[in-house]
Amino acid sequence: MLTFVFLCFSLSVTGIHAAFQVTVSSPVKVKENQGIDLQCSYTADFGATPRVEWKFKDLKGSQTLVYFDGKPTGQYVGRVTMYTGGLRFSKVTRGDTGDYDCEVSGNGGYGENTIKLTVLVPPAKPVSRIPSSVTTSSNVRLTCFDPVGSPPSTYKWYKDNTPLPDDPTKFPAFKNLTYKLNVFNGNLEFPSVSKMDTGSYFCEASNGEGVPQRGDQVKMEVRDLNVGGIVAGVIVALLAVGLLLFGLWYASKKGYLPKLSEKKQKPQAVYTQPQTDDVDEVNGFRQKSSFVV
Repeated sequence: MLTFVFLCFSLSVTGIHAAFQVTVSSPVKVKENQGIDLQCSYTADFGATPRVEWKFKDLKGSQTLVYFDGKPTGQYVGRVTMYTGGLRFSKVTRGDTGDYDCEVSGNGGYGENTIKLTVLVPPAKPVSRIPSSVTTSSNVRLTCFDPVGSPPSTYKWYKDNTPLPDDPTKFPAFKNLTYKLNVFNGNLEFPSVSKMDTGSYFCEASNGEGVPQRGDQVKMEVRDLNVGGIVAGVIVALLAVGLLLFGLWYASKKGYLPKLSEKKQKPQAVYTQPQTDDVDEVNGFRQKSSFVV
């Protein structure tokens, strides 16, 4: 009983201490070309001179060293300095958006923590792809993309200067439309496009920084499939093939085309009579070769 009371008294006086703990600031947002401090503190367990390193992971998952072996690396030279308690950027760019790991080691202990940095960049004019002509009942996708906005932009689509709601089924004026709009990747998709979808379209990108940017407006025409034209084309093609075959038959019948090569005859041997002046040395005459091929 006395031991239990003594233990409780000791905990209340000394408190509970977490060894080798690393603490960082909350997520940071800063405008492009401005300076910023990323704060990182640690407990005394690491010793008086612990080893502190910083690593960076971009939005694509690629990881690089920012501060290693007591100095900045590569692209961070001249614009990054480390001090006791943090890392200071003199100027940030849009490429600095990502996660920063503060890693501390010393006295046989190790700890790390991560700060998320977002560099704020207004959107640029989005790149959109809108077909000018499509056929009814086909699957059609319109795309929109802002390549520079940070954080990533969200998207709106307009038809004939009227904004399209994210979910058309919730609005009476759009309930007969069957498009699907993804505000995060900018896609506007028509699973089965109809003539009601004919109109002038453009998209808009925004991310809360600066003025929303709009892409080029393009009119999309929805046409019926020309079945009659396809059938006529097939008939014309068949007639052309028929005329060609008839012409070849007629030319062959009249002898205008060369006949197939006849089977080659084997060469025959020709016998030649010996000349009378060929005299054999023994019998009084001589005979030469009498076969000519």
